Amino acid sequence: MNALKPLARHAHWALRLAILSVFLYHGLDKFGNLGGFAEMTGLPVVVALLVALAEAGGGLLVFLGGFLKDWMTRLGALAIMPVMLGAIFMVHWGQWSFMATETHPMGGMEFQVTLLLIVVYLAIKGNGVNHPGDAPVNAGAETIHQAA
Repeated sequence: MNALKPLARHAHWALRLAILSVFLYHGLDKFGNLGGFAEMTGLPVVVALLVALAEAGGGLLVFLGGFLKDWMTRLGALAIMPVMLGAIFMVHWGQWSFMATETHPMGGMEFQVTLLLIVVYLAIKGNGVNHPGDAPVNAGAETIHQAA
């Protein structure tokens, strides 16, 4: 599909927008009722605050990193990883389907695993290109400067 090749360099924005929309929404929502979130999950309020900060801040960093610096993308993705692991193991473990059931009123882990895999990809890949001010990517003796 050569017709799609010109769009390939912009495909990362689909992942960034997905992460931004999900985590900014859920992070900001938690700030509105930290005590309720802490009580529902059995977490101390300070940990609930850290979760909300990791979600909102991580989502923003992943998005802004696409415009600015590679480290922002990686740091945002890394901040979200433990939140997703906690959600999977503390709330959604034992059911794959995202549909709510009697045993899993918050649904299964399908969506959370998908989000986790996206942030793992972004943490490993980063921006995948050099931006002004970033160190160049070295390939053997050559220095490659990729276009953004």
